[in-house]
Amino acid sequence: MATSSSAINAQSPGLKTYFKTPEGRYKLQYEKTHPAAVLHYSHGKAVSQLTIAYLKEKPANQTPSTPSTPSSSGGVRSAAARLLGAGNGSRALSFVGGNGVSRVVSGSSRIGGSLGSSTGSSSSQSMSNYDGKGTYLIFNAADTLFISDLNSQDKDPIKSIHFSNSNPVCHAFDAGAKDGHDLLIGLHSGDVYSVSLRQQLQDPGRKLVAAQHYNKDGSINNSRCTYVAWVPEGDGAFVVGHADGNLYVYEKSKDGTADCSFPVIKDQSQFSVAHARSSKSNPIARWHICQGTINSISFSTDGAYLATVGRDGYLRVFDFPKEQLLFGGKSYYGALLCCAWSSDGKYILTGGEDDLVQVWSMEDRKIVAWGEGHNSWVSGVAFDSYWSGPNSDGTGENVMYRFGSVGQDTQLLLWDLVMDEIVVPLRCCPPGGSPTLSSGSHSAHWDNICPIGTLQPAPSMRDVPKLSPLVAHRVHVEPLSGLTFTNESVLTICREGHIKIWLRPGNGESSQSNSEAVVGAPSSKDRPVTSSMKASGPSYKQPSSVLFT
Repeated sequence: MATSSSAINAQSPGLKTYFKTPEGRYKLQYEKTHPAAVLHYSHGKAVSQLTIAYLKEKPANQTPSTPSTPSSSGGVRSAAARLLGAGNGSRALSFVGGNGVSRVVSGSSRIGGSLGSSTGSSSSQSMSNYDGKGTYLIFNAADTLFISDLNSQDKDPIKSIHFSNSNPVCHAFDAGAKDGHDLLIGLHSGDVYSVSLRQQLQDPGRKLVAAQHYNKDGSINNSRCTYVAWVPEGDGAFVVGHADGNLYVYEKSKDGTADCSFPVIKDQSQFSVAHARSSKSNPIARWHICQGTINSISFSTDGAYLATVGRDGYLRVFDFPKEQLLFGGKSYYGALLCCAWSSDGKYILTGGEDDLVQVWSMEDRKIVAWGEGHNSWVSGVAFDSYWSGPNSDGTGENVMYRFGSVGQDTQLLLWDLVMDEIVVPLRCCPPGGSPTLSSGSHSAHWDNICPIGTLQPAPSMRDVPKLSPLVAHRVHVEPLSGLTFTNESVLTICREGHIKIWLRPGNGESSQSNSEAVVGAPSSKDRPVTSSMKASGPSYKQPSSVLFT
């Protein structure tokens, strides 16, 4: 692994291969990327985004007639290695989610993107028999969608899907899909596809197979897709955000080519919902969210609430089943670019062009903290749902959250959100009782809960607690576009489509060694930052034996 890290840093001079936190050292495990030739003139139209896909075992009714064995159904890379006569095919893609440092590809040949070049009836038949269970990284660059095996140390993707008429710009995966279609792909042209990830991996070509096509040629909305998302527990429902401020609700069980039209929007400045006139139409509803681009969409884990952020600088939170705007708030400056929910649905993160990370409370319907640490636009935020801090007297209530942010300053920042320091300005908590609003607030910002349906201006920074980052680390050479947490690692992706996997403390053989040499010049941005929002005693949840739930 030291050799791998050295090779990585030869391409990224001055970057460290680790960063420190109070609970230990995060180490750069490996990188994922795409063929350099893919970046051509069209790349400027799309920023690379990352989706993690946890592909479950093939359902029993789809099991091939030939009994599966670990070596014959272990994963795409193993199957491709056998088809091409490389390696012994003994590596089985067995895992509990996330990536594992001990999982090494059998054989010495690199398969890379050669899956698409495999042809012939025997190859096709063999590929259709593999189970495909695994953890995959899906990311876009220029006019191509790439799929990589997270558990392999090979940098190159195992599959590439080319789009001839437009660039893929966003994608989403539904691990709980009841039928085959579990992957959404949105294009710059406004077109949307739903496909089966397993079928794409089985097919040797570079085109989508068995795809359902929605908004074909921009028939419903010809502005670019900006975000796609499955509705949690939505039985195949999904939403698509567009650059013109409209969001559409689809049902994948309905024909995507059915005729559908909506009335003209009377007031572009107001939130409105229109439903399709026919029960056979798809999309089934249009939400006019805002004037200008919808930059990001995020559902609470139960699917009850939807958060959006846009070009106008507002976070908006909706009751999704009721189609009702609950509240919203303004950034301090410029557009908001990203948003994310905590796993318990209590807090929302936003980031944007004001270089700040903001924490919003669902209960109080307002901003309760802001974080300063980035030197440029914040392009990605996420709560670390696998990290476990101390709880309050064994009650199970979270008293501290860990979250991360990335920005165009090429930095990854980790933050600790401590409830005691956030709650104090807002609430008085009687012993044994529920928190109540404090009548002695120092600012009007804390005096009242925001009325339902109200969009609030940004409060004075003096009235809102300030967070400082726990860690600030420059992780890429290029501006960053997103981050994702798994139970074993943190993944970062830059705008150009290069991914780095940072292994959590305790998950690598030498991850706790302090004798490792530092690669690159030391930087003040790479050292842990003393945080006023820090508590003692953080620990990690043990990886679950089964992650596909």
